[in-house]
Amino acid sequence: MCVLINEYENKHYPIEAPDPVEAIKFRMEQQGLTVKDLEPAIGKSNRVYEVLNRKRNLTLPMIRKLHTMFGIPLKSLVGGL
Repeated sequence: MCVLINEYENKHYPIEAPDPVEAIKFRMEQQGLTVKDLEPAIGKSNRVYEVLNRKRNLTLPMIRKLHTMFGIPLKSLVGGL
């Protein structure tokens, strides 16, 4: 019965992969982080703004650092990849 319910929910109410930028913004809000706080993980402030404004994609090193330094789940940072 549980399997049937799970299959039904997956078919009719799929959960989309989280958006990496929204995951970062959410963590910033949760922990009161600023752009300056993200610089060690992403790069200079202009690079952080580029990522937050979706003008630049996250790189693998950025993803690793964001996960390690701020505890953002890897699944959230890789999004739909």
